Amino acid sequence: MRRALFCSLSCLVVAAGAARAADLPVKAVPPPPVPWSWTGFYVGAHVGGGAGTTRFADPFGPSIYGDAVRTPKALGGLQAGYNWQLPGSNIVLGIEADASVVDSNWTQTCLAYSGFFLSANCRVRQDFTGSLTGRVGVAFGSGGHSLVYAKGGAAFLSDRKDITINPLGTPFVSSLNETRAGWTVGAGVEHAIAPAWSVKLEYDYADFGKSTIDVPSSFRQPLPPLPLYLATPATTTQVSQNIHLFKLGLNYRIDGDAAAHWNGAPPIVAKAAVPAWAAGWQVEAGGRYWYSSGRFQKDLGGTFNQSQQNILNSRLTYNSKANSGEFFGRVDTPVDIFVKGFVGGGSLTNGGDLTDEDWLIGGGTVPYSNTLSSAKGDIVYGTLDVGYNVLRGPGYKVGGFVGYNYYGENKSASGCLQIGSPSAGCVPTVPTSVLVITENDKWQSLRVGASTEFMLGYGFKLNGDAAYLPYVSVKGFDYHVLRSLPLPATGRGQGVQLEAILSYAITPNFNVGAGGRYWAMWATEDAYVNFGGAPCPCQPLPMRTDRYGMFLQASYVFNPPAAIAAKY
Repeated sequence: MRRALFCSLSCLVVAAGAARAADLPVKAVPPPPVPWSWTGFYVGAHVGGGAGTTRFADPFGPSIYGDAVRTPKALGGLQAGYNWQLPGSNIVLGIEADASVVDSNWTQTCLAYSGFFLSANCRVRQDFTGSLTGRVGVAFGSGGHSLVYAKGGAAFLSDRKDITINPLGTPFVSSLNETRAGWTVGAGVEHAIAPAWSVKLEYDYADFGKSTIDVPSSFRQPLPPLPLYLATPATTTQVSQNIHLFKLGLNYRIDGDAAAHWNGAPPIVAKAAVPAWAAGWQVEAGGRYWYSSGRFQKDLGGTFNQSQQNILNSRLTYNSKANSGEFFGRVDTPVDIFVKGFVGGGSLTNGGDLTDEDWLIGGGTVPYSNTLSSAKGDIVYGTLDVGYNVLRGPGYKVGGFVGYNYYGENKSASGCLQIGSPSAGCVPTVPTSVLVITENDKWQSLRVGASTEFMLGYGFKLNGDAAYLPYVSVKGFDYHVLRSLPLPATGRGQGVQLEAILSYAITPNFNVGAGGRYWAMWATEDAYVNFGGAPCPCQPLPMRTDRYGMFLQASYVFNPPAAIAAKY
């Protein structure tokens, strides 16, 4: 699966490189383009990622907590289609098929309708998705080279879902491997950077309805707090799924000339119509305010077997919102190598919380404990990428990059309210003035991705950035204050980072904009905790985190491209 994601990314970058073969230097901005038609067959590649929810209905009654498994994902794939632009009109109709490999592996508590019932751990692993859709769009901008479109049709998703009853002796497990059909709608912006080449940014939502999954036998406690249990019969329940996807794509029109450029002009940025401090160089620098929501989760395994991550003793889940500020910049060189990055930090706002779950504690007198604490803290993060523009011209850039990301999060939880079992801890309630747990986690990742930017006309510019994280490393330290219990942890895995920005040039040099960002990382390999500092073998401890939100930005551009300068 990871090789397939790399192949998709390679297709996106290598295919674009074919259009550079005929590049020649120019000295002026090309003349305005002639009218152009979107009609024709095309093929392409895309990278991206997204999120979603897989919801397990509780057959025993409303749950205290859980049932909805978040499913962040990285993806990469191919697409093919046909566009038909109505003669003499800017209306474009089309049909498209796409298929993507997916990397996703997330968990959540399910079937927790009572603190006197031994609830389950639900796990979802997705590996493939695709769609067959119709498209309708409107061409706009100079020469009709930009296209805004909506799409809708059929979708499919292949995945595996597991329900594992947390242990009382031998664990009971049920699994469902299936490929589900559903429906999808979406919207996007596509820009023809040359007669045969176009780039696009697209959002899709898909719903896959409901399917039936077996619920394994479990246990309930008839006479709490006595550690006596009665088996419950196996049954079935319904599971529903949806996904949200963001894609950055590159298309090639089959009947086009891969080396052709608009009006014969090669894809190199012409000299700006404003004084240049260093010919061929372009530098952008600015600041952002990012408001985000995040979730951090770690699952303490109930065995010493790393392969049995579904069997749990405990789970900690932090939910938080954050205000942060950052500085960002990008440098493009005359030889099309670019460097970009940002660094920032901020605080977790009031209103964050920690959910602490435990199974079979107190010598088996408590089947399920669920406590709620308030949480606060801070975040710090930074990214540095080095890349190459395989396509570059007046008003657009398309490139690939490799880079590094650091994300650190410090959290502290205070107070304690029991919402699961009256026989467990935090009864009576621990006041919020009492510190109960601290958590310090540092994530480091290798980024491999693609980026694009293109002018939409009227001073507007759209940027997109999609990175797959083939290697993620995390080190964490959890300290249970009331028990004086240290829990150092480590793990490695994968992840995805996505970003899209719409900006407007107030002047040739000064820009303002708004954007969205999504990060998700999951460490499910060699993930373990050195419980209480004891020597290993260690208990498995998969860790997962995601953070997403909107930001506002302002920036200054040195040597703005001619496509911007010409506006003034």
